[in-house]
Amino acid sequence: MKLYYANGTISIAAAIALLEAGIDHDLARLDFAEGAQTKPEYLKLNPKGRVPALGLENGTVLTETGAILEYIAAIAPEANLVPSAPEDAAHMRSVMYYIASTLHVAHAHKMRGHRWADSPDSHADMTAKIPETMTACATYVERDCLRGAYVCGGTLSLADAYLFVACCWLAGDGVDVAAFPKITAFLERMGARDSVKSLRARGMI
Repeated sequence: MKLYYANGTISIAAAIALLEAGIDHDLARLDFAEGAQTKPEYLKLNPKGRVPALGLENGTVLTETGAILEYIAAIAPEANLVPSAPEDAAHMRSVMYYIASTLHVAHAHKMRGHRWADSPDSHADMTAKIPETMTACATYVERDCLRGAYVCGGTLSLADAYLFVACCWLAGDGVDVAAFPKITAFLERMGARDSVKSLRARGMI
């Protein structure tokens, strides 16, 4: 299979999960600065023009971070990336859905304001709001998402790959990460994992 990604984007969550699951895969980097995600070649694979996309050997292309993460866990159940306890699995997914619906959207207002408004003044207002909205997101993550070393306590799950990438955006979005000790410890813990070290060595994070 082949993962289409862009450095620093949420697509890196899928790359982390693939490594944690021990799944062989190829990587195809898209250069957003050159608009590679808008080229006809890529739009044939993913008409949304976003990352990640996961091309399977049978020609199927999967999109959306949460769906790709769930697929990875399903084909590598031995990696235990989804908690066996139903309540823990539900919490894992609640964190993933929160990232997709709220945190990621708040972050996107900084660089992707054109999705919601046309006026440059509107874009400037959205950008100015980023530190406030992302700090609110960090407050929720600190209080309600991390239930121990990881999202579901002491064991890594899909949500941790997702949350790690999102939390890597916080400092650049004007959030005082040091004010959030659980997030700070989580970032350090994830940074010590071989999967993350490998991707950092490749300049993907």
